Amino acid sequence: MSYIDLHIHSSYSNDGEFDPKTIVDKCLDRKIKYFSIADHNSVKAIDEAKSYIKDKDIEIIPAVEMDCTIDNVNLHVLGYGIDYHSTIFNEIEEKIILQEQAATQKRLKLIRKLGIDFSDETIAGLSKNGIVTGEMIAEAAMEFDKEHANPLLKPYYEDGSRSDNPYVNFYWDYCSQGKPAYTEVKFISLQEAIKIIEENGGIPVLAHPGNNLKENSSLLENIIARGIKGIEVYSSYHSENQVLFYKEFALKHKLILTCGSDFHGKTKPSISIGYSNCENNEESIIAALKGVLNR
Repeated sequence: MSYIDLHIHSSYSNDGEFDPKTIVDKCLDRKIKYFSIADHNSVKAIDEAKSYIKDKDIEIIPAVEMDCTIDNVNLHVLGYGIDYHSTIFNEIEEKIILQEQAATQKRLKLIRKLGIDFSDETIAGLSKNGIVTGEMIAEAAMEFDKEHANPLLKPYYEDGSRSDNPYVNFYWDYCSQGKPAYTEVKFISLQEAIKIIEENGGIPVLAHPGNNLKENSSLLENIIARGIKGIEVYSSYHSENQVLFYKEFALKHKLILTCGSDFHGKTKPSISIGYSNCENNEESIIAALKGVLNR
């Protein structure tokens, strides 16, 4: 357990559960000293959280998690210390919302074609902004399959091989890039994401690379060459071997190391705030991040 968590999602993310004030209260309960709400392509939670912590012993580092792509590979890049009042972030969010709304019906049809059914009423109740994510489909499908009879869902039930975080694991297995129910949303390029973050005073950090890059050194080198300044080495997604790999890579390339749980709430029940073990490097992580932001 760490006292910093620089990757938390609020309800302003389509797959986040809790509002910003509840996130702050959870951080305080966990004795977190530094935190970031890094919502998907959204900065709307930051003002709420910042206002709420004025009389509390905790510090927020403004952040956003931007979807982007390089060489047809989708990535997440964290922008720390950004000017979150810049209109560009709201513009990007609105463009992605429109695409996600259009992709939703295609996603639902593809899942049903695979033999996974759900209640349309349940889906409507879970949907935000007319968007239905893979995690929401999983929740609705598992509720619909009351007898646990669908073999496609068995891995996600208790004691199944994918039961630790069933909803998000369903997303990775069925709805992520390259999977049978993947529906393309055109994200900005990695180069553009880095440019936007830096032009707005922030530091671009590659989020949980072990989750989708799988230690692909040549792709990592290409990503770093585009201007990434840090790596989220300590992530709830990373095994001990992956932490070692990305730590060595970051130190070799003189990159900032960061730490985040990627907490969402019910979509990732095995992940809690402060979950990531950063090997007691909290102070050096915060000092390095602030040192770059204050230049």
